[in-house]
Amino acid sequence: MAHQLPDLPYAYDALEPYYDKQTVELHHDKHHAGYVKGLNTALEKLEAARTSGDFGAIKAIEKELAFHGSGHALHTMFWNNMKPGGGGEPTGALKDQIDKDFGSFDAFKKHFLAATNGVEGSGWGILGWHREWQTLLVTQCEIHQNLTVQGIVPILVCDVWEHAYYLKYQNKRPEWTGAFMDNLVNWDDVAKNLEAAKS
Repeated sequence: MAHQLPDLPYAYDALEPYYDKQTVELHHDKHHAGYVKGLNTALEKLEAARTSGDFGAIKAIEKELAFHGSGHALHTMFWNNMKPGGGGEPTGALKDQIDKDFGSFDAFKKHFLAATNGVEGSGWGILGWHREWQTLLVTQCEIHQNLTVQGIVPILVCDVWEHAYYLKYQNKRPEWTGAFMDNLVNWDDVAKNLEAAKS
């Protein structure tokens, strides 16, 4: 069954003024849709290779699968990680886990923003739960799939590809990531993701 572009959980302009309507529309309808199309194409190529027994292009196809599949998965989480009137600080079990693993929410926030702003080129800042190690980790992700810590389950992601913020913030990445953290993060969704990752 082919993957589908998920609907946004809010209107294109719902995240204004921190995330502008034009960027959200282009980002979702063009960029995310492109990753969904690329993922489906890679899966079709893999099926064709298995059917024919010709695996001569397997390296290139697997690379397409990793790129487009990760792009689709991260963007799907990204849209749900935000909400109108978001930001602030988490509560409950998520706050307790952040305090345990980072010392405090403020220490986590500084760590997450520094890592996300420091992504080389295009990529993501990721907060994830490592199931084997039973801890939260902040990681940098270049492109959509590079620098992954195997075993980590993302629960909060911030897109720092230029197409994610350039129309409003130009080259001021820290202004975008600061607005994301202070005004957009849907901590209820992040808490739900942590609970699911732990189960």
